[in-house]
Amino acid sequence: MSLKSKIKYTAAVIALTLLIPVGYLLAQANDLNMLYSVIELIKKVYIEEVTDKKLVESALSGMLSNLDPHSSFLNKKELVEINESVKGEFGGIGVEILAEAQGLRVISPIDDTPAYKAGVESKDLIFAINDDLIGNMTPSEAIKRMRGPKGSKLKISIIREGLMEPLEINLKRDIIKVNPVKFHLYDDIAYIRIATFSDQTALNVKKAFETLTKEAKKGIKGYVLDLRNNPGGILEQSIKVTDFFIDEGVIVSTKSRIATDAITFESKPGGTLIDRNVPLVVLINSGSASASEIVAGALQDHKRALILGTKSFGKGSVQNLIEIPEYGAIKITTSLYYTPSGRSIQAEGIVPDITIEPARIELLNTDTTRKYQRSESTLKNHLPNKTDNNALIKAKTVNDLAQDKKQLWKELYEKDYQLARAIDILKSMELLKTWQ
Repeated sequence: MSLKSKIKYTAAVIALTLLIPVGYLLAQANDLNMLYSVIELIKKVYIEEVTDKKLVESALSGMLSNLDPHSSFLNKKELVEINESVKGEFGGIGVEILAEAQGLRVISPIDDTPAYKAGVESKDLIFAINDDLIGNMTPSEAIKRMRGPKGSKLKISIIREGLMEPLEINLKRDIIKVNPVKFHLYDDIAYIRIATFSDQTALNVKKAFETLTKEAKKGIKGYVLDLRNNPGGILEQSIKVTDFFIDEGVIVSTKSRIATDAITFESKPGGTLIDRNVPLVVLINSGSASASEIVAGALQDHKRALILGTKSFGKGSVQNLIEIPEYGAIKITTSLYYTPSGRSIQAEGIVPDITIEPARIELLNTDTTRKYQRSESTLKNHLPNKTDNNALIKAKTVNDLAQDKKQLWKELYEKDYQLARAIDILKSMELLKTWQ
């Protein structure tokens, strides 16, 4: 098959997949002839011999990458890798990235991966890998450099907003196994963390609900759904998770250039797992993108959840993956996401109902300062408290109580200020109910 025939065949495959008339593409004769002429010129005069396949792949890569940040060409190897990542296991350092002219922008680090443990943050710009500038590489080459055998070493250089000097971070590659869902019970408040929307996310969230319900002896008084640094994933999974919390109505809609191609996804009867009367707080930040923004936006519009944290990433475009025989696939932006109220997520993101910046709380009432505080017990001849502490404490010792309190401060306040605020709000809601 000649080069011109191959290109026409590829155009035909794309056209049929997207339901665009083939004649429309082939009618652009002047533009396509220019492309053919340049390809033939390269083959004749370039200093080294270049195969037709290499030229076609380069042309596809250039065309798509210049459309928007999320459209791209994937060769066969890259197609295999992206399919592996959706299944939840792949090699690398554990970052979701977006290719930019100056480097790779971190959307979010993946939980419990080398990048996460080393302190890589959302919005970091990786501009060099092992001292080689990413600006001198294609995006696919840069991503390949990030991958490697388990245990092999890698150095990345990053620019972080607010810092005057670049950071250099040394990492060891690992097999990245994404655990999409984690959960915990804080007294009567259920905490569910969704790290990504892979093909098992909805099923794992359902199992988390069931386990937490069994553990909560007196019932669950509120839920915290943590979507921070969740870069998205499979649309279908985000719709199923949203459906767990709402009993009817639109979850998300998509709109493209062709009005008849608009799609609306709605809640399915019987899909709800959580009583609407049980309060819900959703945590988001700048690393929350795509599918996680769909969940947060739907729950916010339905007034089903209070959204806390910081503004989300704003990735509201939809990409279709279209396989091309003998070459690989193209990932191309075809439509935009809209929340139930009609808000576009693109470039705007989800704005939280209550903005809470990440922070760290430090206890001021240390033993030293407490020693000099005045209270009733420090006054001369004060009356003693005659409460039978032994009866109140029962089986727990004073040391046990002190240890519990210390652990609570460490986990809720020193480690995760935003989570602490979410739990405080839910506990306040429950307390207010008892006052009514």
